[in-house]
Amino acid sequence: MLRAIVLGAGAGGGFPQWNSAGPGCRRARAGDQAAKPRSQASLAVSADGERWLLLNASPDLRAQMAATPALHPRPAPLRNSPIAAIALTGAEVDTIAGLLNLRERQPFRLYGAPQSLDVLAANPIFRALNPDFVTREVMPLNTPFTPKDGAGEALGLRIEAYPVPGKVPLFAEAGHDPSQMPALLEDGEAVGLAISAGGAVLHYIPGCAMMTPALAGRLRGAACVMFDGTLYTDDEMITAGAGPKTGQRMGHMCMTQTMAAFAPLGVARRIFIHINNTNPALLDDSPERATLTAAGWEVAEDGMEISL
Repeated sequence: MLRAIVLGAGAGGGFPQWNSAGPGCRRARAGDQAAKPRSQASLAVSADGERWLLLNASPDLRAQMAATPALHPRPAPLRNSPIAAIALTGAEVDTIAGLLNLRERQPFRLYGAPQSLDVLAANPIFRALNPDFVTREVMPLNTPFTPKDGAGEALGLRIEAYPVPGKVPLFAEAGHDPSQMPALLEDGEAVGLAISAGGAVLHYIPGCAMMTPALAGRLRGAACVMFDGTLYTDDEMITAGAGPKTGQRMGHMCMTQTMAAFAPLGVARRIFIHINNTNPALLDDSPERATLTAAGWEVAEDGMEISL
């Protein structure tokens, strides 16, 4: 059986975002129960409930680990962790910054597409992850593999990583006009992950710029898909006065586009994750949330558990 725990459901900056005075963020800070806080997106998956594979390492990882008993050290030895491996879906700040929380000589295996591992290799701060303890391994695309822990023991999971439409990380857009669309790539800059433990498959796709025929074919009839829910509408940040970019410019489909794209696919369970602080669907009592619920979609929350 595959067990998954949502460590964080928010987009970069989380909810409430530290410098946002938007209406949703104000409600979250005030403790409004209909505006539940979200930390930045990450998922933990396990086949045995003992050894865990993290999907991305958000900047909030230390707090996420503290809030998740399944990830706490066992009584002995003195230093240990149930975190056995990490797989990256890209190299944006909100997927890799949390790696620096794991620099205390703890063995684990780190998987990523070549582009993601190249970003880590190019930045000397990630040398804090001592290679004597942290093994970096290229994650093959479109080829199922069995992830292993730091000692080389199989985790009982099966993963297939596949490219989805995306773009280079924001910090790598040097010299690019922010008002213009960057090149959308489907070469491994952004990947989806299909994870299973002997049964149904969970797809984790926290960043995706568009639905392609190939992606639709891959997801058709899936048991569960956790999908990019950054914005509700493409111009949401512009309309809210929160920024000059559309969702497409940032490399994200909006929820209204996604609902239409998924309607004919017959996915059994559909969950939005990586949700921006401006997105009204974060609010339990919003009309947008009611629309999602009526369409059969869930909105991920920190601590949500899924078993397949």
